[in-house]
Amino acid sequence: MSWEIWFTVAVVLTVLFVLATTPAPTEMVLLGAMIVLSISEIITPSQALSGFSSTGVMTIAALYVVIAGLRETGAIAWFSHLVFGRPKSLFAAQVKLMSSGALLSTVINNTPVVAMFIPIAQEWSARFGFPISRLLLPMNNVVILAGLCTLIGTSTNLAVYGLLMQVKPDADLGLFDLVWIGVPLTLVGIAYALVFAKHLLPDRQGPMEQLENAREYAFEVRVHSTGPMVGKTIAEVGLRNLKSAYVLEIERRGRLITAVGPEQVLQADDRLTCVGVVDAIKDLRRMPGITVADDQSFRLNLKHTQRQLVELVLSQTSPLVGNRVKDSNFRERYGAAILSVSRDGSRVDGKVGDIVFRAGDTLLVEAGYKFFDQHKYDRDFLLVSQLHDSAPPDFRRAPVSFGILILMIVAATLEWVPLFEASFMAAGLMVATGCMTTQRAAASIEYQLVAGIAAAFALGVALTESGAAALAGGWLVQFAQGNPWLALTLLYILTVVVTELITNNAAGVLMFPIALSVAEAAGVNYMPFVIAIMVGAGHVPGINAVITGASSGFGRGSALSRSRGRELRRSPSCTRISRIRLTL
Repeated sequence: MSWEIWFTVAVVLTVLFVLATTPAPTEMVLLGAMIVLSISEIITPSQALSGFSSTGVMTIAALYVVIAGLRETGAIAWFSHLVFGRPKSLFAAQVKLMSSGALLSTVINNTPVVAMFIPIAQEWSARFGFPISRLLLPMNNVVILAGLCTLIGTSTNLAVYGLLMQVKPDADLGLFDLVWIGVPLTLVGIAYALVFAKHLLPDRQGPMEQLENAREYAFEVRVHSTGPMVGKTIAEVGLRNLKSAYVLEIERRGRLITAVGPEQVLQADDRLTCVGVVDAIKDLRRMPGITVADDQSFRLNLKHTQRQLVELVLSQTSPLVGNRVKDSNFRERYGAAILSVSRDGSRVDGKVGDIVFRAGDTLLVEAGYKFFDQHKYDRDFLLVSQLHDSAPPDFRRAPVSFGILILMIVAATLEWVPLFEASFMAAGLMVATGCMTTQRAAASIEYQLVAGIAAAFALGVALTESGAAALAGGWLVQFAQGNPWLALTLLYILTVVVTELITNNAAGVLMFPIALSVAEAAGVNYMPFVIAIMVGAGHVPGINAVITGASSGFGRGSALSRSRGRELRRSPSCTRISRIRLTL
């Protein structure tokens, strides 16, 4: 064997070891490996940078903007509430969460799908007493499996597909060709969760239900006159018996309703005083049909979706100490509006404007995105804590953002335009229609992940150019004694093992050239081996998940810990299952 093979293998093994044993950022490790391979002349500089010039990688970046538009408008939660409503049993809740999550995961990054469904699961758990673990864990696993139904389901599919297009530009793999594998796996996953979840999953509540000393705030919201809550009861909108928040009173046209029962019907412009911990307030802000009701916040010169929640702890030397809120000119001084005050972990009774500041008070304020950077070292505060993902969605544009997504899919599927153009057009429409701002669009792109995917391309090229992939493929076929089915199984198992050590995208890229080499050495069609890489790297939870029902989706290769992009391409039509089968 040549030194190039040994050197490439050594670099790949080093990458695997570093990523598996250290918290080093994946993108930095892969970029470092790319530079080493380029300097050693295993690959040329143009080959090293081929991932950064890939239309697939750029498409992933554009799709992050599309996904962010869906998140900013609350489109996923809007769709779920619109189509599936509220469950009446744990079984119904599991079916609705898994089915809706699976449906959306076929065309949307699985990470925001899970993130947007978490508040829904928490609401159902709090209202009906369902164990949160029996809702979230099955939903997470099914969402991962459903990502295999289309090429845009996850970035793993797209990373492997991008490599396939570079090596086999004539490969016929369309948008929905994977549905023959993805749908059966998803249905099996749903059935497995419904049958075995109650026996295998722990009867565990969420962290919100376990907090006894969390900071408690009083928070006012207003029922939007044209929203879906008008004419519905407290129980029907999900505001009754929440363990982390409850409705204390309702102010209606100058009249105060203090005994708020579950059958109390909400009317337009009702002002609801809710009491709860800060995470519950974040969830309330995401509910369609209600907006912040504090008058000070209305006077902020900020758009609805440009606001976020920040917690402040007053210092002993703060000029605010000893002054009433309404006399402090807080909004003019700091550019933020006080929503509530917590003292010794409990809410301070009375109107916010009449509260006298004390040292150590925790203020819940609404401010712009620059507030944290401007005041994180301010001596007036002992602590400035930014609450991420606290901006309320603009539900008015939820149908618009969902329509843009559907238009993008239809345009790419019917070959009106290639996906590269369709994704960028959709991203532009998200900004043009006001679903999100240009600043939020730029901030939504996960540059580290995109860079990691692009850098991983260099490792795949090095494995091919050095001959290491061909050598590994020959060894695998020899070990399988020439049996292509056994070789396919061994390749899949190896991919799963590698994915448990490193990220799914890197695993898919590393195993791709080996998959092609195995198919070539066995003399069979390469497509089943490529699809095996997609399945093993991105869509099947770990061994523990199969045995115990506990999802590996919360680990390094998970839907909850990693973001995934998507890519489409022009496709003539959906390939029959026979096109994907082994050709011996």
